[in-house]
Amino acid sequence: MSDTHIRKHGRAGQITLTRPRALNALTYDMCMAIEAALDAWRDDVTVDLVILDAEGEKAFCAGGDIAEIYRAGLSGDFDAGRDFWRDEYRMNAKLADYPKPIVSFLHGFVMGGGVGLGGHVSHRVIGESAQIAMPECGIGFVPDVGGSLLLARAPGRLGAYLGLTAARMGPGDALHAGFADLFVPEARWEALKSELAETGSVSALDAAAGPAPESPLAAAQGEIDTLFASDSLPEIKAALDAAEGEIAARAAKAVGRNAPLSMAVTLAMLARLREGTPDIRRALEQEYRVSHRIVEEGDFLEGVRAQIIDKDRNPSWRFPIEEVTEDRIAAMLASLGEAELAL
Repeated sequence: MSDTHIRKHGRAGQITLTRPRALNALTYDMCMAIEAALDAWRDDVTVDLVILDAEGEKAFCAGGDIAEIYRAGLSGDFDAGRDFWRDEYRMNAKLADYPKPIVSFLHGFVMGGGVGLGGHVSHRVIGESAQIAMPECGIGFVPDVGGSLLLARAPGRLGAYLGLTAARMGPGDALHAGFADLFVPEARWEALKSELAETGSVSALDAAAGPAPESPLAAAQGEIDTLFASDSLPEIKAALDAAEGEIAARAAKAVGRNAPLSMAVTLAMLARLREGTPDIRRALEQEYRVSHRIVEEGDFLEGVRAQIIDKDRNPSWRFPIEEVTEDRIAAMLASLGEAELAL
């Protein structure tokens, strides 16, 4: 059975992830199938909108399936990851720039690649079970799939907080941070999808929406803005270590656990995106510079080993905070020349 169920449903094109036992983790083939469907429906007059959803109760999509990239990297093959990310990022850009409405239904775990799939489209519906996060710094990577753009656009310093700590957002937090657009109780979803497909119009969304749940992040915005005010990782760590309270304590634990190089590069990425008017292409191009290098030159292999393969949760990062210099950060974000991401 395919890992995606792609079909026309009334006036809608519908893409359903059908890999619930793997938390609908995205494989390369799934990305290519989704892109092909988007290309086919772009000029199809029988398709007025696109619906993105997923089977299973636990996850819309918990991220990219990176085990194959890990195995290839161990053998010295760094092109496997580069090819995956290049083509996935192209799909992310198409989702963000699509000329027809795309409605994503975000439930359960929505992490990493799941944010790239459902987080850039025109209408992002979130349900009560959603847990959204960008957890890449915990595996020696950086927020990618355009996630750096969402983090850069988040209110105040929430982007730095979410990117460095990999904190999970419930539906209220996701709405506050700009990772979703409207809350609809999940019991109403199937009827809503049927109405969208029948009418080919997104007008039913506002009528179905319920009041936004409370956002703990909104309540903590001032404290987070103070703790994460700097674009310097050592300064953030010092602020967290000196502060009192539950938020600071949880954040300090996460910053002390995650990969220093990844966190420092993430801060630099977000700072660059906040300059001028950021867009999805600029974010993806910057992310690809890092992903092109991260398997060979960063902590990706060790992070995946510790968190996903061996699951000992005890990574030995290549660079401690004091060795993550400005030159090292700049090198990760430097132009790739002819290998730059072409969108």
